[in-house]
Amino acid sequence: MQFVESKDLKPGMRLAKPIYNKDGVLLYERNTKLSLQVINYIQNFMLIGIYVLEPAEPLAPLSREDIEFEQFQTISMFQLRNNINLLKNEKPPKTLMLLVDSIIQKYGSLDHKFQFNQDIRSSGDFVYKHSICVAILAAMITHKLGANSQIQRSIVTSALLYDFGYIFVAQNILDKGDDLSEEDKKAIQHARTTAYNILIRVANFFEFPDNSLAYISQMVRYGTHSTMAGDPHVTWLDGTRILQVSDTFDHMTAMNLNKQPTSELRAYDIIKTSTSKYDKDVVKALGACIHILPKGSCIDLLNGEKALVLEENQSDFSRPLILLFKDNSLYDLKNPNIYAKVQIKDVMKTMDNRIIFDEKTLEQFAVDEHLKKTTERYQKSKRRKLLRQRAKA
Repeated sequence: MQFVESKDLKPGMRLAKPIYNKDGVLLYERNTKLSLQVINYIQNFMLIGIYVLEPAEPLAPLSREDIEFEQFQTISMFQLRNNINLLKNEKPPKTLMLLVDSIIQKYGSLDHKFQFNQDIRSSGDFVYKHSICVAILAAMITHKLGANSQIQRSIVTSALLYDFGYIFVAQNILDKGDDLSEEDKKAIQHARTTAYNILIRVANFFEFPDNSLAYISQMVRYGTHSTMAGDPHVTWLDGTRILQVSDTFDHMTAMNLNKQPTSELRAYDIIKTSTSKYDKDVVKALGACIHILPKGSCIDLLNGEKALVLEENQSDFSRPLILLFKDNSLYDLKNPNIYAKVQIKDVMKTMDNRIIFDEKTLEQFAVDEHLKKTTERYQKSKRRKLLRQRAKA
């Protein structure tokens, strides 16, 4: 899979990801061959580019949940942009709370871990895409922490609006990515403060959820992406702590034209070890909400070897059951003796930050009879251990 800018698209290329319109209607399915008509539509739709498959690359499998997530991001991005355009002109956002409720309904009550993948971003649309993804992460984290619906609405609303001010920032500054001068940072801060003051004025005739403006105020006044999250002189609100973690994680792992994404594992480790900046309970909740090292992850080990995650560890994702490529040997990293010698360095990713291996790739390893029996013994042993723990309880 490779990313190709719209101006460089050629007939015959195949779509690696589906294309939806602003209402979420599927326009072009994956594996569609580009024609001049499709290319013209993509360019007129103001897409900066798309993912295409390599000439001989097979279509990678996507779960129904993955497909729905991509569709939801597209619909939500356009909804948020419409509401922010209204706020820009100091008019009440007509469908903002409907968007908040749809995010909470879909992702604020999940009972399983979620595969979190973002769309590629440009300087022209990152505000909307970033805000939507932060809101989704915040909805999942608040649910995991046991927050009630009122608190969820406040935090998700704040997630959608605290970066609103970036629409006032000059394009040449946005195109720099993270390579900003002090003057650039001052210009961005001024724009964000301007946007926050607009929200205060709009609040005179539009009812924002309780505390949402307070969370936004802290995110605007003290910065995001970890710049001021560790200030000991600030009494951080609980909602702000959730936004800080969600903001930094999405900022690090999202793919854009200015930087390659950081893997979920690396991003999580950075946030987790920054104990003075981020709330440990919020970070733990994030790790419990999304897949960090799911089954099928292709990984680099600290000893230079490469391996495959065969079974995810639900209690500690950093210690899964892995298969070493070199000799097809199994290592259960839950075992302290093994973990002392074999540790994971990072995840190998494709350009759009997806896991390289799929279910069909995993199936080939089951052909090895020795490996199959070893895996079965491991699973039986784990089941017996679980039964003994339950009997003892």
